Amino acid sequence: MNILLINHYAGSDKMGMEYRPYYFAKEWKKYGHHTTVVAATHSHIRTRNPGIEGNYSYKDIEGIEYLWIKTPGYKSNSPKRFINMLTFVFRLFFLIKTILKKRKYDVVIASSTYPLDIFPASKIAKKCSAQLIYEVHDLWPLSPMELGGYSKWHPFILLMQYAENFAYKNSDKVVSLLPKTKEHMMEHGLKEEKWYCIPNGISREEWGEHKAIPADVSAQLLSIREKYSRVVAYTGTYGLANALDSFIDAAKMVSDISVAFVLFGKGPLQAHLMSRIEKESVSNVFIFDSVPKRSVPALISFFDFLYIGLQNKPLFRFGISPNKLMDYMMSGKPVIQAIKAGNDMVADAGCGISVEPENSAAIAEAVRKMFAMSDQELFILGENGKKYILSHHVNDILAKQFIDVMTLNQ
Repeated sequence: MNILLINHYAGSDKMGMEYRPYYFAKEWKKYGHHTTVVAATHSHIRTRNPGIEGNYSYKDIEGIEYLWIKTPGYKSNSPKRFINMLTFVFRLFFLIKTILKKRKYDVVIASSTYPLDIFPASKIAKKCSAQLIYEVHDLWPLSPMELGGYSKWHPFILLMQYAENFAYKNSDKVVSLLPKTKEHMMEHGLKEEKWYCIPNGISREEWGEHKAIPADVSAQLLSIREKYSRVVAYTGTYGLANALDSFIDAAKMVSDISVAFVLFGKGPLQAHLMSRIEKESVSNVFIFDSVPKRSVPALISFFDFLYIGLQNKPLFRFGISPNKLMDYMMSGKPVIQAIKAGNDMVADAGCGISVEPENSAAIAEAVRKMFAMSDQELFILGENGKKYILSHHVNDILAKQFIDVMTLNQ
């Protein structure tokens, strides 16, 4: 099959997120399928954005064909982000003839956070009689409404709602990364038999060929390990949604035991977190910049157990599928999860402790419980998580499931 995968934020293992299109395209290639990934040149979640001449450019990344569409820069959720979205969608419309001259497609996948790309995807699918699949990462416009406080009557929300409804009604199939979205989608026009769930996963290859962390970072971590009996860590984005103030508050509550709290990442709240640590003299918290994705397995090996949290928001009732949690569990380390969601992978796998989100006292108590565990008890919890990931969340398995969805009823 020839597959056209439209994902505004798509990257690669070297560019940074979004990783899923890259890993799935690599797996599909093994089955003899060709994938063209269509993405914007500027994304706030990539570590490195591609530079191109002109408004579009085809590039090869490890045998995967990428069509980069030039879009203006922006910072996080500034108004310029909407301009970036519109630029991507409109330029994609104008490139339809160019795209179809190069290749005829059997499957067209609209796979972005926001639903506007369903319109050019639908037009491309009709022109080449291709199957149209809508892949949902986050529920829009519900996400900006519930997380950003937008009114349902806001013009931006009305546009996104129209696009979401159009996607559910006009797609041949809908693939959700979140496990509890079916009823919501049916309320907006989706037929039940069109719904499939294929969550996020980890790359088996990435975990088999990981890279060492920088020597200076390694030296600092070894110094921390010499001073503390246990180390609990967070790796990921320093963002509002990650509720990291609760993590630091919990650290202050357990200053009487020999446990260090370590954070690795980047994001808009990094300066705020560093300021808190300094002003409040929180001596058992250490904050670092992020490391390359391929160094994450080596990094996690330094820690005894890991932390993930999110704000207490009703939006998560539809379930979550965070890459960070997959990495944690694959590492064979126990997890403290402070998230209230429609699913609980930590409980399902039996690999740690789940507590109420944004509850510093509950997080502190979970840290005390894990601190008191023996190495063998921690090992058993960690192995439970790793076994769960290898059974349910490996990209080669998930990519094959996606092929099965594409070929079903064809």
